[in-house]
Amino acid sequence: MRLIHCACGDAPVIPGAQRFDLPQHPSQRDLKFLAEIAREVLPEDPTPSLDEIQASPNVSHLGEPSFAPQRPAEPVRVVVSGDDRALGLVLTRLMRADAMWVEVGYVPVDRQSPAAVMWGAGDAALAVEGVVRPMPCIRTDFGEVVAGSAELFTGDGSAPYVGEIVVDSEVLVGGGEFGARLVPTVDAPGLVAVPFVSPLVPTRRFLRRQPVRRTDASRVLAGRALQSGGEEIAVLIDGIRRPRPVSRVTFYRHLRDIQSVREG
Repeated sequence: MRLIHCACGDAPVIPGAQRFDLPQHPSQRDLKFLAEIAREVLPEDPTPSLDEIQASPNVSHLGEPSFAPQRPAEPVRVVVSGDDRALGLVLTRLMRADAMWVEVGYVPVDRQSPAAVMWGAGDAALAVEGVVRPMPCIRTDFGEVVAGSAELFTGDGSAPYVGEIVVDSEVLVGGGEFGARLVPTVDAPGLVAVPFVSPLVPTRRFLRRQPVRRTDASRVLAGRALQSGGEEIAVLIDGIRRPRPVSRVTFYRHLRDIQSVREG
């Protein structure tokens, strides 16, 4: 096995791994070497392309996560040490290179982060020696993978959400809520989302009446996609807010699954 260590910021030494020292949140250019390694190990992919999968009447790729069909001569495992954002950026690079057959392990700096909890991630031993357990890959329509969580809100989150949020065909947010939070799942359909029913930041009106960032667990929706249209939508992915607000955004399950190395 070819073992690659993406050391994002301060990171432990992983014996036997080829180490790449990277910024805390590497750019896609910083991660270009991942696509090069994938092409080196698997110069030609004999399996169906993304276009062919999408055009196929067989919808098995929308069911339970599956193992990658590619069979490279040498398996490649990438171990990401860093935070959820770093993991998401590495997954984004692999997705854009259509190299989702690469195995991915995670050594989180915060073991209580959304992705760390979902992956059951901890020390390097699991990431290096653990088994692959495929899971859905949740991405946005602007080509970014969500590793642990994402949030949608208006402005700074102090005012009600201006717009609508729909999971598959069901309305999650339609009036009076303050946005929504979504997390990927380890099995089908791919994501779950819940509405915020109080402001995301303290306000004079709500500070004494109820806590901020309160969600309504009775209104959780699961699905393959979440879509929203509205005004000045702020998009927060793995703790990092996108530079500019948008008028619409979609999160959906990618056609290929993550070959995650995690606890069962």
